[in-house]
Amino acid sequence: MHHWLNMSHHKHSGRLRPHEYTSYLPLTLLLLIVGLALTISSVYAAGHPLPEAGSLGLTGTMPGPAPTVAAVITSPTSQKHVSSTPTIVAGTCPAKTLVEVYKNDIFAGSTFCSDTGHFSIEIDLLIGQNILIARVYNALNQPGPNSAPVTVFYDALPPQATSLTSFNFGGAQLLLNSDAVYRGIFPDKQMNVPLDILGGTPPYAVNVQWGDSTNKVVPRNDDIPFTIDHTYKKPGVYQVSFQASDSQQRVAFLTVASIVNGQPAVVASGATAKLSVNKLLMLWPLYTASAAVVLSFWLGERREKRIFGNPTLTPHLQV
Repeated sequence: MHHWLNMSHHKHSGRLRPHEYTSYLPLTLLLLIVGLALTISSVYAAGHPLPEAGSLGLTGTMPGPAPTVAAVITSPTSQKHVSSTPTIVAGTCPAKTLVEVYKNDIFAGSTFCSDTGHFSIEIDLLIGQNILIARVYNALNQPGPNSAPVTVFYDALPPQATSLTSFNFGGAQLLLNSDAVYRGIFPDKQMNVPLDILGGTPPYAVNVQWGDSTNKVVPRNDDIPFTIDHTYKKPGVYQVSFQASDSQQRVAFLTVASIVNGQPAVVASGATAKLSVNKLLMLWPLYTASAAVVLSFWLGERREKRIFGNPTLTPHLQV
């Protein structure tokens, strides 16, 4: 028979191949890299657990320069005498800043500067002389320079009433004070506002208008500092107004600015968190299975070499 009719093929003769076609070294390196990545991810996850349902993501803002332009009080004019309180303090300011007004170095109220660079706020006055200043703050709560002082006189009845300074009010005048100049809060989260009643004669009643068409009346039998809480439903900028009265029909006012932030995205809900954890847990079995497949192929090839290389084991495959 002619040689070209010979159906025997060398590839199927059972002889040992001169070299391997499977690249086990790159596969091993790849498995080592993937295993290292999984190990690092697992260790990180153990030390940094996923946020719980309803948790919030936090972002930071790098500090910037403080405001350099001061507010200017245009109303009331300096040396003006008034016979009633509260009075409106208005002026100009750097747009979108927070404006705090002080009377004789006592916090009198806060409001936000409009986009057009103007502010207006109603404040209570002390009996006698009031030295008013306005100070602006940026979004990072960095203060700018003080405004030029404006002196206003509150001529309360009787006309011979003496000036009141610092917090030595006795019972002659009723005042409200708070450090809640700027309260950042999220919708549906409780906001707590500290409040002090100064002077007057107990019992007291404090009516709070939250700026969202809701109000709350808080009775007080003493002048011990306390807090009032509220929950806003929508984000926005609000003016919180307090009006207090005592048993002698004295009245006090205070207005503070409050901002309710937009509702942040939830970093991970319960279902999302569990899904992320499950994905991480599923990677290890898949990785182990992949490593086992590569190892089994390598062992199979080693066994094939051993069998094909031993004539006593494969006599019928030898040519």
